[in-house]
Amino acid sequence: MAIYFYTEGVKFNLNQKAKVKNWLKLVAEKNKHTTGTINFIFTNDELLLEKNINFLNHTTYTDIITFDYTEGNKISGDIFISVDRVNENAQKFKVDFYTELYRVLTHGVLHLCGYKDKTVNDAKLMRKKENESLKLMINL
Repeated sequence: MAIYFYTEGVKFNLNQKAKVKNWLKLVAEKNKHTTGTINFIFTNDELLLEKNINFLNHTTYTDIITFDYTEGNKISGDIFISVDRVNENAQKFKVDFYTELYRVLTHGVLHLCGYKDKTVNDAKLMRKKENESLKLMINL
């Protein structure tokens, strides 16, 4: 199985695709999962808002929506990421674009691994796992 990267409605090319794939597989392994097929679709605010409304009944912009097709410990899914939102959040949090993008990429994989972020405690654990994952990327 594999990790794929696509674009929809934006001109975007992910740097270091092979390194990112290896890193995301490692994130899954560190969280006791293997990777099935994971599709990352980079898009814009408007297309992601449309999905947020149609599939989740949410009327707000978001940086990521994860559709989880995981079976057992093999994670699979479609992960839509707004490049617009990632860029805006990078500025807001005073980090570079790729630092924020990697945080969002790992966030999607962690959702597939079963981590949630709707409660305060779940969100704290998610942030901790994101930070651990980002350290793995730095060490590759």
